[in-house]
Amino acid sequence: LKLGGCFYDYSSSVSQDLENATLSGVAMGQSAGLLKLGAIDMGIQWSLWAVASYYQTEKFYDLAGSSTFALLSVLSLKSLNPALLTPRQKVQTCMVLAWAARLGSFLFHRVMHAGLDSRFDKVKANPSKFLLYWTVQGLWVYITLFPTLLLNRDSRGPPIGLRDYLGWSLWLTGFLLEAFADYQKSRFRAGPANAGKFITSGVWSLCRHPNYLGEIMLWSGLFISASSVMKGVDFASVLSPIFVAYLLTNVSGIPILERQAMKRWGSDPNYLKYRASTACLIPGLW
Repeated sequence: LKLGGCFYDYSSSVSQDLENATLSGVAMGQSAGLLKLGAIDMGIQWSLWAVASYYQTEKFYDLAGSSTFALLSVLSLKSLNPALLTPRQKVQTCMVLAWAARLGSFLFHRVMHAGLDSRFDKVKANPSKFLLYWTVQGLWVYITLFPTLLLNRDSRGPPIGLRDYLGWSLWLTGFLLEAFADYQKSRFRAGPANAGKFITSGVWSLCRHPNYLGEIMLWSGLFISASSVMKGVDFASVLSPIFVAYLLTNVSGIPILERQAMKRWGSDPNYLKYRASTACLIPGLW
Protein backbone atom coordinates (compact mmCIF):
# COMPACT_ATOMS: atom_id res chain seq x y z
CA LEU A 1 0.00 0.00 0.00
CA LYS A 2 1.34 3.45 -1.00
CA LEU A 3 0.57 6.34 1.36
CA GLY A 4 1.99 9.82 0.68
CA GLY A 5 4.79 8.43 -1.49
CA CYS A 6 5.71 5.78 1.14
CA PHE A 7 5.07 2.08 1.00
CA TYR A 8 3.68 0.25 4.04
CA ASP A 9 4.09 -3.49 4.18
CA TYR A 10 0.98 -4.79 5.96
CA SER A 11 2.10 -8.42 5.69
CA SER A 12 5.34 -7.66 7.52
CA SER A 13 3.48 -5.76 10.25
CA VAL A 14 0.94 -8.54 10.74
CA SER A 15 3.73 -11.13 10.85
CA GLN A 16 5.59 -9.15 13.53
CA ASP A 17 2.43 -8.71 15.58
CA LEU A 18 1.75 -12.44 15.42
CA GLU A 19 5.33 -13.20 16.48
CA ASN A 20 5.09 -10.79 19.41
CA ALA A 21 1.75 -12.27 20.44
CA THR A 22 3.18 -15.78 20.26
CA LEU A 23 6.19 -14.87 22.39
CA SER A 24 3.92 -13.13 24.89
CA GLY A 25 1.69 -16.20 25.06
CA VAL A 26 4.67 -18.49 25.59
CA ALA A 27 5.97 -16.27 28.40
CA MET A 28 2.55 -16.24 30.09
CA GLY A 29 2.31 -20.01 29.75
CA GLN A 30 5.76 -20.46 31.28
CA SER A 31 4.88 -18.17 34.20
CA ALA A 32 1.65 -20.08 34.78
CA GLY A 33 3.66 -23.31 34.72
CA LEU A 34 6.05 -22.03 37.38
CA LEU A 35 3.14 -20.93 39.58
CA LYS A 36 1.51 -24.33 39.14
CA LEU A 37 4.68 -26.06 40.30
CA GLY A 38 4.76 -23.78 43.33
CA ALA A 39 1.18 -24.69 44.14
CA ILE A 40 1.95 -28.40 43.83
CA ASP A 41 4.94 -27.96 46.12
CA MET A 42 3.00 -26.23 48.89
CA GLY A 43 0.04 -28.57 48.45
CA ILE A 44 2.32 -31.54 49.12
CA GLN A 45 3.90 -29.97 52.20
CA TRP A 46 0.61 -28.87 53.75
CA SER A 47 -1.08 -32.21 53.03
CA LEU A 48 1.76 -34.15 54.62
CA TRP A 49 1.81 -31.70 57.54
CA ALA A 50 -1.77 -32.70 58.29
CA VAL A 51 -0.74 -36.37 58.43
CA ALA A 52 2.45 -35.69 60.40
CA SER A 53 0.62 -33.43 62.84
CA TYR A 54 -2.09 -36.00 63.45
CA TYR A 55 0.47 -38.70 64.25
CA GLN A 56 2.92 -36.23 65.83
CA THR A 57 5.79 -37.61 63.76
CA GLU A 58 8.70 -36.06 61.90
CA LYS A 59 9.96 -39.30 60.39
CA PHE A 60 9.04 -38.53 56.78
CA TYR A 61 9.69 -34.77 56.87
CA ASP A 62 13.08 -34.82 55.11
CA LEU A 63 12.02 -37.58 52.72
CA ALA A 64 9.02 -35.46 51.73
CA GLY A 65 11.27 -32.50 50.98
CA SER A 66 13.76 -34.42 48.85
CA SER A 67 10.96 -36.24 47.02
CA THR A 68 9.30 -32.93 46.18
CA PHE A 69 12.57 -31.71 44.66
CA ALA A 70 12.61 -34.78 42.42
CA LEU A 71 8.93 -34.51 41.48
CA LEU A 72 9.06 -30.81 40.55
CA SER A 73 12.23 -31.36 38.51
CA VAL A 74 10.53 -34.04 36.42
CA LEU A 75 7.25 -32.11 36.12
CA SER A 76 9.12 -29.01 34.93
CA LEU A 77 10.08 -30.96 31.78
CA LYS A 78 6.60 -32.37 31.18
CA SER A 79 5.51 -29.64 28.75
CA LEU A 80 8.57 -30.14 26.52
CA ASN A 81 9.08 -32.59 23.69
CA PRO A 82 11.44 -35.27 25.10
CA ALA A 83 13.28 -35.37 21.77
CA LEU A 84 14.11 -31.66 22.08
CA LEU A 85 15.53 -31.68 25.61
CA THR A 86 18.96 -30.10 25.70
CA PRO A 87 22.02 -31.80 27.22
CA ARG A 88 22.06 -29.01 29.81
CA GLN A 89 18.51 -29.80 30.91
CA LYS A 90 19.21 -33.53 31.09
CA VAL A 91 22.41 -33.15 33.10
CA GLN A 92 20.95 -30.55 35.47
CA THR A 93 17.79 -32.54 36.15
CA CYS A 94 19.76 -35.76 36.70
CA MET A 95 21.97 -33.92 39.19
CA VAL A 96 18.91 -32.80 41.16
CA LEU A 97 17.52 -36.34 41.10
CA ALA A 98 20.84 -37.83 42.24
CA TRP A 99 21.09 -35.36 45.12
CA ALA A 100 17.46 -35.94 46.15
CA ALA A 101 17.83 -39.72 46.08
CA ARG A 102 21.05 -39.77 48.11
CA LEU A 103 20.16 -37.19 50.74
CA GLY A 104 16.53 -38.25 51.07
CA SER A 105 17.38 -41.90 51.60
CA PHE A 106 20.22 -41.05 53.97
CA LEU A 107 18.09 -38.79 56.17
CA PHE A 108 15.16 -41.20 56.17
CA HIS A 109 17.40 -44.10 57.20
CA ARG A 110 18.97 -41.94 59.91
CA VAL A 111 15.70 -40.83 61.48
CA MET A 112 14.27 -44.35 61.35
CA HIS A 113 17.39 -45.72 63.02
CA ALA A 114 17.44 -42.98 65.68
CA GLY A 115 13.68 -43.00 66.18
CA LEU A 116 13.41 -39.21 66.25
CA ASP A 117 14.81 -35.91 65.01
CA SER A 118 15.63 -33.58 67.88
CA ARG A 119 14.84 -30.51 65.75
CA PHE A 120 11.15 -31.28 66.15
CA ASP A 121 10.98 -32.26 69.83
CA LYS A 122 9.31 -28.99 70.84
CA VAL A 123 7.11 -28.42 67.80
CA LYS A 124 5.61 -31.68 66.51
CA ALA A 125 2.96 -31.66 69.25
CA ASN A 126 1.99 -28.07 68.35
CA PRO A 127 0.15 -28.08 64.98
CA SER A 128 0.62 -24.36 64.24
CA LYS A 129 4.36 -24.40 64.95
CA PHE A 130 4.76 -27.67 63.09
CA LEU A 131 2.97 -26.10 60.09
CA LEU A 132 5.60 -23.38 60.03
CA TYR A 133 8.33 -25.99 59.58
CA TRP A 134 6.48 -27.63 56.70
CA THR A 135 5.81 -24.25 55.11
CA VAL A 136 9.48 -23.30 55.34
CA GLN A 137 10.33 -26.61 53.71
CA GLY A 138 8.00 -25.78 50.84
CA LEU A 139 9.68 -22.41 50.36
CA TRP A 140 13.09 -24.07 50.58
CA VAL A 141 12.19 -26.52 47.83
CA TYR A 142 10.76 -23.92 45.45
CA ILE A 143 13.34 -21.17 45.94
CA THR A 144 16.28 -23.57 45.87
CA LEU A 145 15.04 -25.35 42.76
CA PHE A 146 13.99 -22.20 40.91
CA PRO A 147 17.09 -21.88 38.66
CA THR A 148 16.49 -25.43 37.44
CA LEU A 149 12.79 -24.72 36.89
CA LEU A 150 13.75 -21.68 34.82
CA LEU A 151 16.21 -23.77 32.82
CA ASN A 152 13.55 -26.38 32.08
CA ARG A 153 11.00 -23.90 30.74
CA ASP A 154 11.89 -24.53 27.09
CA SER A 155 14.49 -26.24 24.93
CA ARG A 156 16.19 -23.11 23.66
CA GLY A 157 19.59 -22.01 24.88
CA PRO A 158 23.23 -21.67 23.91
CA PRO A 159 25.48 -24.74 23.49
CA ILE A 160 27.22 -26.23 26.53
CA GLY A 161 30.05 -23.92 27.54
CA LEU A 162 32.62 -23.05 30.18
CA ARG A 163 29.98 -21.77 32.60
CA ASP A 164 28.21 -25.13 32.54
CA TYR A 165 31.39 -27.08 33.19
CA LEU A 166 32.28 -24.72 36.02
CA GLY A 167 28.85 -25.11 37.59
CA TRP A 168 28.77 -28.88 37.22
CA SER A 169 32.29 -29.19 38.65
CA LEU A 170 31.22 -27.17 41.67
CA TRP A 171 28.11 -29.35 42.03
CA LEU A 172 30.17 -32.55 41.88
CA THR A 173 32.64 -31.24 44.45
CA GLY A 174 29.83 -30.22 46.79
CA PHE A 175 27.91 -33.46 46.24
CA LEU A 176 30.94 -35.61 47.06
CA LEU A 177 31.87 -33.46 50.06
CA GLU A 178 28.37 -33.74 51.50
CA ALA A 179 28.21 -37.49 50.82
CA PHE A 180 31.63 -38.18 52.34
CA ALA A 181 30.80 -36.05 55.39
CA ASP A 182 27.57 -37.95 56.00
CA TYR A 183 29.24 -41.31 55.43
CA GLN A 184 32.20 -40.59 57.70
CA LYS A 185 30.01 -39.30 60.51
CA SER A 186 27.67 -42.30 60.25
CA ARG A 187 30.60 -44.72 60.39
CA PHE A 188 32.06 -42.82 63.34
CA ARG A 189 28.81 -42.95 65.29
CA ALA A 190 28.38 -46.64 64.53
CA GLY A 191 31.59 -47.48 66.38
CA PRO A 192 30.88 -48.50 69.99
CA ALA A 193 34.14 -46.88 71.13
CA ASN A 194 32.89 -43.52 69.79
CA ALA A 195 29.67 -43.40 71.80
CA GLY A 196 29.15 -39.89 73.14
CA LYS A 197 32.16 -38.53 71.26
CA PHE A 198 32.41 -35.93 68.48
CA ILE A 199 34.09 -36.48 65.12
CA THR A 200 37.24 -34.55 64.17
CA SER A 201 38.66 -36.80 61.45
CA GLY A 202 38.31 -36.94 57.67
CA VAL A 203 36.55 -33.97 56.08
CA TRP A 204 35.41 -33.00 59.58
CA SER A 205 38.98 -31.87 60.23
CA LEU A 206 38.54 -29.21 57.53
CA CYS A 207 35.53 -27.53 59.13
CA ARG A 208 32.84 -28.31 61.69
CA HIS A 209 30.03 -28.53 59.13
CA PRO A 210 31.47 -29.93 55.86
CA ASN A 211 28.11 -31.41 54.85
CA TYR A 212 26.54 -27.95 54.87
CA LEU A 213 29.46 -26.53 52.90
CA GLY A 214 28.86 -29.21 50.29
CA GLU A 215 25.15 -28.38 50.19
CA ILE A 216 25.82 -24.71 49.53
CA MET A 217 28.43 -25.53 46.89
CA LEU A 218 26.24 -27.90 44.90
CA TRP A 219 23.28 -25.52 44.66
CA SER A 220 25.62 -22.68 43.73
CA GLY A 221 26.93 -24.89 40.94
CA LEU A 222 23.45 -25.59 39.59
CA PHE A 223 22.66 -21.88 39.56
CA ILE A 224 25.86 -21.15 37.61
CA SER A 225 24.97 -23.70 34.95
CA ALA A 226 21.32 -22.63 34.71
CA SER A 227 22.38 -18.99 34.39
CA SER A 228 23.66 -19.85 30.89
CA VAL A 229 20.10 -19.49 29.59
CA MET A 230 18.96 -16.65 31.84
CA LYS A 231 18.03 -13.14 30.84
CA GLY A 232 17.13 -10.04 32.82
CA VAL A 233 15.05 -10.76 35.90
CA ASP A 234 15.89 -14.48 35.71
CA PHE A 235 19.21 -13.71 37.39
CA ALA A 236 17.29 -12.90 40.57
CA SER A 237 17.18 -16.67 41.03
CA VAL A 238 20.67 -16.31 42.50
CA LEU A 239 18.52 -16.15 45.61
CA SER A 240 18.60 -19.97 45.45
CA PRO A 241 22.13 -20.57 46.81
CA ILE A 242 21.87 -17.44 48.97
CA PHE A 243 18.68 -18.77 50.57
CA VAL A 244 20.29 -22.18 51.16
CA ALA A 245 23.31 -20.53 52.78
CA TYR A 246 21.08 -18.33 54.94
CA LEU A 247 18.94 -21.23 56.16
CA LEU A 248 21.95 -23.37 57.03
CA THR A 249 23.95 -20.62 58.72
CA ASN A 250 21.16 -18.72 60.47
CA VAL A 251 18.03 -20.83 60.86
CA SER A 252 17.84 -24.62 60.84
CA GLY A 253 21.39 -25.86 60.47
CA ILE A 254 24.51 -24.54 62.12
CA PRO A 255 22.92 -22.51 64.97
CA ILE A 256 20.98 -25.52 66.26
CA LEU A 257 23.90 -27.94 66.01
CA GLU A 258 26.35 -25.50 67.57
CA ARG A 259 24.04 -24.98 70.56
CA GLN A 260 23.56 -28.72 70.95
CA ALA A 261 27.32 -29.33 70.73
CA MET A 262 28.12 -26.72 73.36
CA LYS A 263 25.43 -28.11 75.64
CA ARG A 264 26.86 -31.60 75.26
CA TRP A 265 30.62 -31.00 75.10
CA GLY A 266 31.03 -27.40 76.26
CA SER A 267 32.98 -28.52 79.29
CA ASP A 268 35.24 -30.84 77.30
CA PRO A 269 38.67 -29.22 76.68
CA ASN A 270 39.17 -31.36 73.56
CA TYR A 271 35.97 -30.10 72.02
CA LEU A 272 36.77 -26.50 72.89
CA LYS A 273 40.18 -26.95 71.27
CA TYR A 274 38.57 -28.43 68.14
CA ARG A 275 36.06 -25.60 68.03
CA ALA A 276 38.79 -22.96 68.40
CA SER A 277 41.13 -24.47 65.82
CA THR A 278 38.64 -25.61 63.16
CA ALA A 279 36.63 -23.34 60.89
CA CYS A 280 32.89 -23.38 61.29
CA LEU A 281 32.03 -23.69 57.59
CA ILE A 282 34.70 -22.36 55.20
CA PRO A 283 38.27 -23.53 55.90
CA GLY A 284 40.57 -20.59 56.57
CA LEU A 285 37.76 -18.03 56.48
CA TRP A 286 34.88 -18.81 58.87
